Amino acid sequence: MAAAWSRLLPTSWIAVAAVLVSLFALLPLGFIIWVAIQTGWTSVAQLVFRPRVGELLVNTLSLVILVVPITVLLSVALAWLTERSDLPGARFWSGLSVAPLAVPAFVHSYAWITLFPSIHGLFAGVLISVIAYFPFIYLPVAATLRRLDPALEDAAASLGDTPWRVFLRVVLPQLKLAVLGGSLLVGLHLLAEYGLYVFIRFDTFTTAIVDQFQSTFNGPAANMLAGVLVVCCLVLLALEAMLRGGERYARVGSGAARTAVRTSLGRATWPCLALPLVTALLALGVPFLTVGRWLVAGGTGVWNLDVIGLALWQTLMLALGGALLTVAIAIPMAWLSIRRPGPLPRLLEGCNYIVGSLPGVVIALALVTVTVRVAMPLYQTVVTILAAYALMFLPRALVSLRASIAQAPVELEQAAGSLGRSPLRALWSTTVRLSAPGAAAGVALVGLGITNELTATQMLAPNGTRTLAMAFWAMSNELDYAAAAPYALIMVVMSLPLTWLLYVQSRRMAGR
Repeated sequence: MAAAWSRLLPTSWIAVAAVLVSLFALLPLGFIIWVAIQTGWTSVAQLVFRPRVGELLVNTLSLVILVVPITVLLSVALAWLTERSDLPGARFWSGLSVAPLAVPAFVHSYAWITLFPSIHGLFAGVLISVIAYFPFIYLPVAATLRRLDPALEDAAASLGDTPWRVFLRVVLPQLKLAVLGGSLLVGLHLLAEYGLYVFIRFDTFTTAIVDQFQSTFNGPAANMLAGVLVVCCLVLLALEAMLRGGERYARVGSGAARTAVRTSLGRATWPCLALPLVTALLALGVPFLTVGRWLVAGGTGVWNLDVIGLALWQTLMLALGGALLTVAIAIPMAWLSIRRPGPLPRLLEGCNYIVGSLPGVVIALALVTVTVRVAMPLYQTVVTILAAYALMFLPRALVSLRASIAQAPVELEQAAGSLGRSPLRALWSTTVRLSAPGAAAGVALVGLGITNELTATQMLAPNGTRTLAMAFWAMSNELDYAAAAPYALIMVVMSLPLTWLLYVQSRRMAGR
């Protein structure tokens, strides 16, 4: 009996922790349902089934339908060129393919709209979204390509398959988890993004929600729009779960010690080189050119070091605290989804992803309502803003941890237990340590998100808080682009070390 309880102990504790985190993640959804009940079903129907909602739905779905496939194609092509071909300077282009993560999405939009004032609408939304979000797919795909056992490809080639058929039949199926996880992140960002689409005057559910709250304070109408966003998120989650399936992605042992032989591009070298070059120019060249131009135009007068220094310090503290908290509470759910797959773990995991589709303003209002009605001392405190960050960026931490845990064979946990270690010690000494690169990547991803977060920070942060994103937004809203440029530059420079950590950890996961 004691032995059986010992075997169940880690699973039971992890399951309890995962359930508690999932219930916490459902708080904003519960807030929306509560507002719907208070509003009344007749009013809800009038608010949801109207032409304006149809327009927003078409705009939002058009973004997802166009951006996600384009981003997948671009990311997989870049990953193969930098990891599996003899592309000149492959390591350099690999780093540049990750670097756009350091540029906030609304800074991308700010750069394009100030350089090309006429750019707007769906075309602008697709273009800027692709160049802003493709690293979310490129990074896990490139890391997976480095880890693949080349013996499988050699076996397929020895049976007469062409290189293209080898890629389609052997390599691409092994990239499925990375592609689906990254695509889910991109889709959630498209549903929740605000600043990027405001600059280019493209209406989505999120921009409409924020406009409702800021201009008319129409809480019921905005919350009903948020409810439609939740439905869109559920569709994404169901599609990702259906495509993911239950395949196993880990193996015992590291496979072949050698690395895969890089494919010779031959005459296609220079045409292939154009892809990472053009991508880098669009994703990095345009933002740096625009920010540099406005810094030159503003001169030394835009560098108010006292104000900028305070904003930098507050951003650093919030980003670090929020990232560590988010990754810590994501570990139980990530472990459960990989080690105990089934309907209930997937349902719990879905709860954590739903909140990622909601704009920060909805999450902030949910926490404001709870703190004011139930825990008034927590209103506008660091505790509340860190809780909001944890809710908003759980999907980033989960995707990083889930992919990392999936690569850690469960047999190692069982072997450690058979050698006399307690279940918790066996878990710590095997899976947790092997998943450390994924946890570091999660900290970097969440830290990047917090650095760039705006709406929830404005509503929940303690009085006197002024982060870099808040300062940038205040200046750009006044059309003082020169005064906003220092904050944009500092956000990018501050994000670069986190992006580099993300890149290094992805290579360490492959033993590089």
